[in-house]
Amino acid sequence: MNQWLTLLNKEILEMTRNFKWIWVPIVFILIAVMEPITAYYMPQIIDSLGNLPDGAVIELPIPSAEEVLVASLSQYNTLGLLVIILSSMGIIAGERKTGVAGLILVKPVSYTAFVTAKWAGAMLLLWISYFIGYFVSWYYVGILFDTIPFIDFIQSFFIYGLWLSFVLTITVFFNSFLKSPGAAGFLSFAAVIILIVISGTFSKWVEWSPAQLLSYASTFIMSGSNSSDVWSAIILSVFGIIMLLGGSIVIFRRRELA
Repeated sequence: MNQWLTLLNKEILEMTRNFKWIWVPIVFILIAVMEPITAYYMPQIIDSLGNLPDGAVIELPIPSAEEVLVASLSQYNTLGLLVIILSSMGIIAGERKTGVAGLILVKPVSYTAFVTAKWAGAMLLLWISYFIGYFVSWYYVGILFDTIPFIDFIQSFFIYGLWLSFVLTITVFFNSFLKSPGAAGFLSFAAVIILIVISGTFSKWVEWSPAQLLSYASTFIMSGSNSSDVWSAIILSVFGIIMLLGGSIVIFRRRELA
């Protein structure tokens, strides 16, 4: 346990040196807060563009607070996923490429501790950044539109956060057998996009897919109730994370011992 905590502290320190504890939360805040501010000031933005006839009145339907928060959460399914992959695509591959991983594993360090400590450090950064960004969005929605119950915010936060965790674990998995951070990032992004497209195209047949968690989180925000299929998606997501993480350890051990 002491060995694992030492490795985790190393990861946290490394992310501090790379300023990830600064720029990742800031980007998550900007992604989330962009939607409520844009939705609220859209008439003024259009009016400031000019080229409108004299006496023209801009009347746009005012979105509900729930619609704005759902739109804000949806931003994470594009830019947010890209940030997660970019910030973690070299988590193992980068150290394997530079030889740092080999130097660490020469010591009596288990492969399980090495991989899981890196995964836990990245997961800690993800959940803290995601919470700060989504909380700021929820706060601004309450100020500019209407207050959404905090319990709805928390539940949607955990439902969708599981999908983000799944994406991060996919990136760690590709890191386990690739030495190029770019290749790991590309394949991770491609795998996530394929999963999203399949889940969106065949949504009636793959309601258990982890990629459906955004839809279930949005449904809860809009109606205050969960879909009947949310638990199947949650269970499969947790199972998938465990399997991907376990596979990462096995593959990484074999690659390093080969």
